[in-house]
Amino acid sequence: MSVILKIRKNGKLAGGVIAMSLSIWIISEGANSASFKDFFRGSSSTSVANVNGNKIDPKEFQSRVKEYETLMAVFNPRNQMDEAAKAQMSEQVLQNAVMEAVIGEQCDKLGIITTEDAKKELIYGENADQLVRRFTFEGQPIFTNPETGQFDPQRVKEIEKQFTQEPPQGQEQIFEKVKMQWESLKNYVIRNHRINTFNNMLAGSVFQPGFMTKHSFADKNVSASIRYVKVPYSTVPDNKVSVTDEEIKGYMARHRAMFAPDQEVRTIEYVSFDIVPSSADSARAKNALLDAKTEFSTTKDEKSMVSNRSDEPGNYYDGFINKKSYTAPSADSILAMQAGDVYGPYLENNAYRMTKVTSRKTLPDSVKIRHILVKSKDQGREVMSDTLAKARIDSIVNAIKGGVSFDSIVAHTSDDQGSAKNGGVYNWALVQRATLSKEFGDFAWEGKTGEKKTVKVENGNYAGYHYIEILNQKDEQTAVKFATIVKNLLPSDSTVNALYAKANEFASKNVNGTDFDANAKKSGYDKRMGENVKVSNFAIAGLGAAREIIRWTYDHKVGEVSPVFQLGDQRYVVAKLLSADEKGSMAITPANRPMLEQRVRDEKKAEEIVKSCQGKGSLDAIAAAMGQQVQQLDTVSLGASFIPNLGYEPKVVGYTFFDGLKPNTVSPGIKGMGGVYYIMVLNRTSAPENPQAGMMMAQERYQEEMQLRNAIGQMMQQAIIRTANVKYNQANF
Repeated sequence: MSVILKIRKNGKLAGGVIAMSLSIWIISEGANSASFKDFFRGSSSTSVANVNGNKIDPKEFQSRVKEYETLMAVFNPRNQMDEAAKAQMSEQVLQNAVMEAVIGEQCDKLGIITTEDAKKELIYGENADQLVRRFTFEGQPIFTNPETGQFDPQRVKEIEKQFTQEPPQGQEQIFEKVKMQWESLKNYVIRNHRINTFNNMLAGSVFQPGFMTKHSFADKNVSASIRYVKVPYSTVPDNKVSVTDEEIKGYMARHRAMFAPDQEVRTIEYVSFDIVPSSADSARAKNALLDAKTEFSTTKDEKSMVSNRSDEPGNYYDGFINKKSYTAPSADSILAMQAGDVYGPYLENNAYRMTKVTSRKTLPDSVKIRHILVKSKDQGREVMSDTLAKARIDSIVNAIKGGVSFDSIVAHTSDDQGSAKNGGVYNWALVQRATLSKEFGDFAWEGKTGEKKTVKVENGNYAGYHYIEILNQKDEQTAVKFATIVKNLLPSDSTVNALYAKANEFASKNVNGTDFDANAKKSGYDKRMGENVKVSNFAIAGLGAAREIIRWTYDHKVGEVSPVFQLGDQRYVVAKLLSADEKGSMAITPANRPMLEQRVRDEKKAEEIVKSCQGKGSLDAIAAAMGQQVQQLDTVSLGASFIPNLGYEPKVVGYTFFDGLKPNTVSPGIKGMGGVYYIMVLNRTSAPENPQAGMMMAQERYQEEMQLRNAIGQMMQQAIIRTANVKYNQANF
């Protein structure tokens, strides 16, 4: 218990908090334990999903979601998860469950297990899992030896032993929290080990053949100069090229891989009724500040008034601030005021604010001091009497005045060991003054360079005497203290009810999709689109967390209109199911039609352009006929599909280095991304062989191999989703 109490009592928040990204769980959760088998139990009607015959139990699924929330809190304690983040995490847990089932089968076939010895090494060994080594409580590493700064496996056993003891009175919740976090992490690490072993084995099998590196290395050293004419597709007007459904279907068939979703997807159109404050809500917040303005301008106790009247009581800042550190839109106006002046009400950051300047001074923006501290109390515990502490600091001051070096005396007399090893020196900016003891800060900023003084300090952390010398003060400028009363601009109940009534009225008028379109247009509502919605999603792009809408799309038919959905406290939504694509088959919908039509139209335009250029034997003739110019490029590289000034045009690169296209001959029409190209190769050159080529190729081969190994996890995830036989029971999510 003492270790955790010490961390909580004395630890300072580490400079960097190790964030655990959701990608940690891209390939995860495998185990050879009973919990693994429990995860895949339940009948087809009660399971979350069926993956190759393995059923994912809803209760265990929710348990995993809670576990991940706990782990996020451990490794990223400052970030509070909003609904969108929770939705994203739930979706990731579900996808991990799919992968766990598939990879677990492979682990069983390969005999990959986590032995008891392996479990001990993961948690208690010198080479414990990285998540164990980084385990923190309230931002502080728990298993780090304070003397060495390194992971200490003995501390793991020591703290686990403390969990079996009775916690100190008043500390029960703290210890229960850290115990729960530790158990979640430990279970996760052990469960995850088997899948990590499989993944590492797969990554270890990656091999980059030398001939491939040699080939790609050689390509990068080959370049060419070309003359070309680009005939943009825009030279043929859109209205001269009609596109039929049959032509679109033919295009999709020729490019099947692009239009064959690996699972069912839905597309919706929706109207959003955003829950925002009304003009009446705005006037109410503003008037509340106007009513308090006279009292605010005359009171001497601004702190109490902010505490009682403000929606953000913590907005009383008991420190000076200047233009360098105060960057709010209202900063110039507030910094120009005199003490006692009140500014506002004004609108800033979705709230009405009223600010009073309580003090105004000219102060340095930064100070450099050195000091010696003698404590009489530490954390409320007396370490020496006040009289003795005063006598000791006086004796130190007299010694310095008598010629003893400050640097030599500070190291063995100051109780501030953090600065003692640096000669007692601190450099502070003005914004840090409020974090210091008042007596210390007052002298450091309001004294003069070269001045020395002994000040007495007493606060919750310590009490004692400082001997301070001001070494330097820089950049004097106007600084103010101010207090701000805030009234958040929020929608009232009446505003929310009115918005719901509006959304409900719209929904009730729409019997089908045709009504939806007509009524949205008549009412001037902006229709938006949510595309590529999968049954396993928990969020929709543009809407955020929207599980209920997703559930509705998979329970209804194309053209049906939804009831009113409320998404958090942000909006009401009425949706229309626009399209429903089955696995491996994509229909032509209002959502994808514009893109498909344009691609087919560009193909037909290319044919028209090629016909118009037939019989033109030179680039000059083609340019003249099509109203374009002949241009030249000297920087076409074989090793790149991107061409300077042209962009991504891989077909142009291919023709440039095609042996069948002889120099100084005009190519056939090349149907590129932005138009039809006609090119003439002037020359192709290879750079002289580099004496360091062998070493450079070895480095490149190593880098390419490492990139493949690092990408193998994501590649596997995509392959698993495509090949697994997954049936989702969305009613049980």
